[in-house]
Amino acid sequence: MLCGLAVAPFGFRRLLGLCNNFSYVVMLSAAHDILSHERSPGNQSHVDPGPTPNPHNSSSRFDCNSVSTAAVLLADILPTLVIKLLAPLGLHLLPYSPRVLLSGVCAAGSFILVAFSHSVGTSLCGVVLASISSGLGEVTFLSLTAFYPRAVISWWSSGTGGAGLLGALSYLGLTQAGLSPQHTLLSMLGIPALLLASYFLLLTSPEPQDPGGAEEAETAARQPLINTEVPGSKPGSSSSLSLQERWTVFKGLLWYIIPLVVVYFAEYFINQGLFELLFFRNTSLSHAQQYRWYQMLYQAGVFASRSSLRCCRIRFTWALALLQCLNLAFLLADVWFSFLPSIYLIFLIILYEGLLGGAAYVNTFHNIALETRDEHREFAMAVACISDTLGISLSGLLALPLHDFLCHLS
Repeated sequence: MLCGLAVAPFGFRRLLGLCNNFSYVVMLSAAHDILSHERSPGNQSHVDPGPTPNPHNSSSRFDCNSVSTAAVLLADILPTLVIKLLAPLGLHLLPYSPRVLLSGVCAAGSFILVAFSHSVGTSLCGVVLASISSGLGEVTFLSLTAFYPRAVISWWSSGTGGAGLLGALSYLGLTQAGLSPQHTLLSMLGIPALLLASYFLLLTSPEPQDPGGAEEAETAARQPLINTEVPGSKPGSSSSLSLQERWTVFKGLLWYIIPLVVVYFAEYFINQGLFELLFFRNTSLSHAQQYRWYQMLYQAGVFASRSSLRCCRIRFTWALALLQCLNLAFLLADVWFSFLPSIYLIFLIILYEGLLGGAAYVNTFHNIALETRDEHREFAMAVACISDTLGISLSGLLALPLHDFLCHLS
């Protein structure tokens, strides 16, 4: 076995998946801080007020911000949705390397813009850059998995789950330790640099092209993809599919796409619509700290289940969609009736929510990798990654009016 095949999955698992989703997750974890107040030039960063509840709106039962965190979600997901919708139509014409470079630059720009922003509007522009980075990177790297062994799907999913946990945990940990959100964001600029280094220096071409011997084969395998762009090197890639073939493949994917859309709609309606409303005053955690803990526990659940493919495989992902919808209904009822007495019960439910979401993601893409023909797999992966983004976008659009309705009632 050529060493290129050993190094490439390592890059997918340990670096590419982790780095690609990092900025996206951090922006969601910082959503409450971004919206908590308009920053003036003399107050460059929001510093958490301490162990007492955030006095932003003490007269409100839910301690509402003027704008829902769903606004950050929409800024963090709509550009991704546009990229993923357009990707199957022509993104394959652009080589992988410029896509990855643009993704890394946008990720770095998002951290800088949000860190130095003095207003919510400017911060949301930084969130949009994070969305462009994540969406472009996900489409690129998921398409690239078609040229590696199928097991790379599990490694990629584990890496993205790790990005969620590392991003949420690092933001929570650094702010809990007393670092301001501004300096916390600036400390994360090394992640986009790591993304670019892992792609251009570590990831290798999956199939040496017509090597002339053992030494030449090993040399070819070590050449990074900047020198050997995969789409042109593999017959039957997505660029050669007709519109009729694309439509046929898409219809066959609906069995997997629809449940994943439902799963992500339910869980992000919870995350960005209900998290900020699940506010407990009988705890030492401030409102902002409670929100960060919710995000971290959700990402911990996602990471655990996205890394579980070798232990547990689920073919009927519609069952996960049903369970996630029941989760949404239960937490929505608690927001309305406030019957859960302790925040620790919410912690357990959120961890379970993350387990369902991560399992749906990794099993969906694994099933697609198993059941699509080789010449269709690159296109199928690019299309299927629209599912989670579409569900998240719909949840954000519905969470905004829910926030306004409940906060006006309270």
